[in-house]
Amino acid sequence: MNVAAYTEASRTYPARMLADVDVSVPAALIGNPARAAMLVALLNGKPLAAGELARLAGISPSTAGEHLARLTASGLTTVTRSGRHRYYTLSSAEVAQALECLQTIAPPRPVRSLRDARTGSTLAFARSCYDHLAGQLALHLANALTAQGALAPLVPAQKGTLLHAEHPLLAELGVQVPARNSTNRRPLVRGCLDWTERQPHLAGQLGAAALTALTSRAWLQPTNSRALHLTDDGRRNLGHLLNIDMTALRNASS
Repeated sequence: MNVAAYTEASRTYPARMLADVDVSVPAALIGNPARAAMLVALLNGKPLAAGELARLAGISPSTAGEHLARLTASGLTTVTRSGRHRYYTLSSAEVAQALECLQTIAPPRPVRSLRDARTGSTLAFARSCYDHLAGQLALHLANALTAQGALAPLVPAQKGTLLHAEHPLLAELGVQVPARNSTNRRPLVRGCLDWTERQPHLAGQLGAAALTALTSRAWLQPTNSRALHLTDDGRRNLGHLLNIDMTALRNASS
């Protein structure tokens, strides 16, 4: 039974009639190297065409199509069509969270070229984790919000607490704090364990709002990968607001 079938079963039968979850189902899907590469590529939060995902995974378009069909049927990805093209995204923040957690226990890839080294450095400094900021810069953001009393200390994989929705630092960053909505099951604040820094960064609705604010102000700019580029305005303003020396951070000048 695949993930979609389990979801349907949970709607049809009372919870007491369901057996334990079968972790092997999503694990087997993610465990294929090509599928894993495509899923990780989608952690940038942007829809990617099947052809681009095939290139990133190093496989033929026809093989990528077969893998993507399985991922979509299982509920791990969603697809939208635009003319002859199909664009894929991760199906939910929960899928992204699972991938990020796996990255914390996955062995590092060996660095075989200067390009590999640069890629690793840029990802470690600032990257998108589905819809929120991750990496070294994300840790500084979370630490500043905690130190200044906007957030309670974050715990990995746990709901966090927003202490001050109108905190000046959130306002200066341009973060639009989401309204509390009992129908939205996604936490307002959540700690997400950063796989490069091994500390929790800010996720949840507020984490998404923070990344939206930073990219809207062009302090961070998306790239062709999950890495985010820190602009001159971003270096100056974030250095001031977060009280950090940007010249001491990895890749701050790239």
